[in-house]
Amino acid sequence: MSHAAAIDPFAEIERLRAEVEALRLRAEAAEAAADHDVLTPALNRRGFVAAMKSAMAYCQRHAVPAVLLYLDLDGFKGVNDRLGHAAGDAALVHVAELMRANLRESDAVGRLGGDEFGLLMLNAGLDEGRDKARKLAAALEAEPFMWEGEAAGLGGSFGVRAFVGHTDPEVWLAEADAAMWVRKKGR
Repeated sequence: MSHAAAIDPFAEIERLRAEVEALRLRAEAAEAAADHDVLTPALNRRGFVAAMKSAMAYCQRHAVPAVLLYLDLDGFKGVNDRLGHAAGDAALVHVAELMRANLRESDAVGRLGGDEFGLLMLNAGLDEGRDKARKLAAALEAEPFMWEGEAAGLGGSFGVRAFVGHTDPEVWLAEADAAMWVRKKGR
């Protein structure tokens, strides 16, 4: 083997380090994408449930209150039917952005599927959760979704459930979902 064809071991180590770093960044990006909704600036159900599990463990360990809000959009089917699916997608983005803008940085917002969202608030109890649900419902009215100059008339029904030592996030979600349906049917 000629001297010109010899590989510089230090250059090879640096090349491999750069390759490993690039792969690490790609893995981080893929992991983040796996937990985030493809359409909205919110966690997907998988990411939201993971955030709930972490919060539940933290709340249990440190006796910290938490509250879960379950939002089902009112009028979403009408937006899709009347204005089309592109408008429906834009409406979901609008709602997710509105939720995030009206919550604290430490709170989590997740799109649970279709037109349903979950909102998790730490260091907040049932009263704060109900108050936040009222304020978010008012924000949906005050900042209506507009599509091609037309207000789409979206509202929301909220179910609110405080953390009471739940060990299964799906049970807590189901309780908040049931509370939302009680409110929705009461209208």
